[in-house]
Amino acid sequence: MLDKIKEFASEFFVTGDPMILGAQVSIGLSLVAMVFVLTFFRKWGWLWREWLTSVDHKRIGIMYIICSILMLFRGGVDALLMRVQLAIPDSQFLQPDHYNQIFTTHGVIMILFMAMPLMFGLFNIIVPLQIGARDVAYPFLNSLSFWMFFWGAMLFNVSFVIGGSPDAGWLSYPPLSELSHSPGVGQNFYIWGIQISGIGSLATGINFIVTILKMRTPGMKLMNMPMFTWSVFSSCVIIIFAFPILTVTLALLFLDRFLGAHFFTLDGGGNPMMYINLIWMWGHPEVYIVVLPAFGIFSEIVATFSKKKLFGYKSMVFAMLIISLLSFFTWAHHFFTMGSGADVNAFFAISTMLIAIPTGAKVFNWLFTMFRGKIRFTTPMLWTIAFIPCFVVGGMTGVLLSVAPADFQFHNSYFLIAHFHQVLIGGVAFGYFAGLYYWWPKMFGFKLNEHLGKWAFWLWNIGFYVCFMPQYFLGLDGMTRRTYTYSWDMGWGPLNVVSTVGGFLMGIAFLFQVWQIAHSIKFIKEHKVSGDPWDGRTLEWSIASPAPIYNFAVLPKADVADSWWEEKQGTVKKQPVPTSYEPIHMPKNSSIPFIMSTLWFFAGFGFVWDWMWLTIPSLIGVAICMIARSFSYDTDYYIPADEVKATEDAWKGVKV
Repeated sequence: MLDKIKEFASEFFVTGDPMILGAQVSIGLSLVAMVFVLTFFRKWGWLWREWLTSVDHKRIGIMYIICSILMLFRGGVDALLMRVQLAIPDSQFLQPDHYNQIFTTHGVIMILFMAMPLMFGLFNIIVPLQIGARDVAYPFLNSLSFWMFFWGAMLFNVSFVIGGSPDAGWLSYPPLSELSHSPGVGQNFYIWGIQISGIGSLATGINFIVTILKMRTPGMKLMNMPMFTWSVFSSCVIIIFAFPILTVTLALLFLDRFLGAHFFTLDGGGNPMMYINLIWMWGHPEVYIVVLPAFGIFSEIVATFSKKKLFGYKSMVFAMLIISLLSFFTWAHHFFTMGSGADVNAFFAISTMLIAIPTGAKVFNWLFTMFRGKIRFTTPMLWTIAFIPCFVVGGMTGVLLSVAPADFQFHNSYFLIAHFHQVLIGGVAFGYFAGLYYWWPKMFGFKLNEHLGKWAFWLWNIGFYVCFMPQYFLGLDGMTRRTYTYSWDMGWGPLNVVSTVGGFLMGIAFLFQVWQIAHSIKFIKEHKVSGDPWDGRTLEWSIASPAPIYNFAVLPKADVADSWWEEKQGTVKKQPVPTSYEPIHMPKNSSIPFIMSTLWFFAGFGFVWDWMWLTIPSLIGVAICMIARSFSYDTDYYIPADEVKATEDAWKGVKV
């Protein structure tokens, strides 16, 4: 009996690597510390009532952001481990299989578990406020979306210490991801972690499309919406068409592994190229899913800190919608070298070049908005200005990659790695950092320390260029992706050392951001702000910071674009100060989303290990939760008018 337990434990837990052992110990200690703190301060009830069962879009957004920051740390550590391994030729810092696991998990975590939740967090907090709504269209579904994402991310991350991480690359091409090459459970963790979180992402896309179309405040027409809301709408349109492709693709791969199907195995009559087509039919639109909201953030920040109306509003809207459409016609440029033929390559080369036109046009809109504006160089504006040259270089190298004959040389090299990171860090990460700094006062009621923020900004930017510019030259010199080690005579050592130094500078910049948050919380009284600390233009700045649970005591009118700014300038009639308030209808908290998504976690864990004794009861539990929800009638309540009045008077400084 003891021998069987030892055998099971050796298969269940990852052993033999000191770094993984250290991670296991640190995870265990962290869990014990969290349980101790919650128990000692008697916060279990508070945690359950205020956060775990909340359907408030603002709290859900904050939870998304917290998860994203944690995933940024995890994915960043993976990146630094890879850079240490590659800094010196013939390095043995990481074992080959561990290196494969790290670059696989790094890509998945940064795209799906860092960028996506940071994006969804800003969706949740800002969009209802910008359109004058009191919540999203489906608050219950919103909570379920977050918890599906959370437990999917946890299922993927637990593979680091239990069972073993996937090692077939962040897109898991067959045959590397088939049983023949990945017989362990790591690939199953990949499939089910992404599947479960992907359900939440798809639901979020549906929720925000309906919210934007149906929940806008009276008078707000589509062409009066803030640009960030337009960017969210464009992103969600891509989500509802792209994520079902990912769901089906991973389901087919799981059937290959679980039931012995042969969709993607050549020796069984399948075709690996079908998987590659399907995964990129999701994968390239995914790039635009995460970058379009960043474009919306930059648009809001440029207009606010230039004190000017956004130049070319309609052209920006049409550019985003055109990108949403064209993003589905570019996927084959990821495999120009795989024998698709000249006609196919030419079509996708042209479509890739075409999508660069609306993408690049927005840069001119931002520049013309800043032209002759009264620019304030705050931290959000610095991130926005830094984005422009970074993204221009990334876009130009992207156009180079779209030229099929040139791509035969660049393909699979570090030139592509540099381009990919230039676009996603310079576009997505810089954009969401700018959004976090910009809307942080609206989320928490205080600004982040500007001095520390500028230190973080410069370290991030210097580190970024030091890290990735050498990688263009390494790619041109023949260094390929997924390189684990290389010999001294390749001549790649010096540039890799420089690149590694840049990576650590970005790591130090992240520490400055953590310090900045901690410092601002410690000296919170010095950083307290009003409802409109930036002299903003859109409706979210017309209410208290942080926003009350009901957002707006009286729904605002927004007959023009930038209605709050126009009201402050006196160009439109100011809304009358209400003398009385009405009860406000709000959704009640619900425990079902948390319970149901937890059951999905156990079901996925059962699928990973082929434990039907765990999977089947968990799926039955999911069905019971769905039935319980369908028979839930007590799902809302009213905030009394007196309570609304007291909250509004307290914000406005009226004695009650």
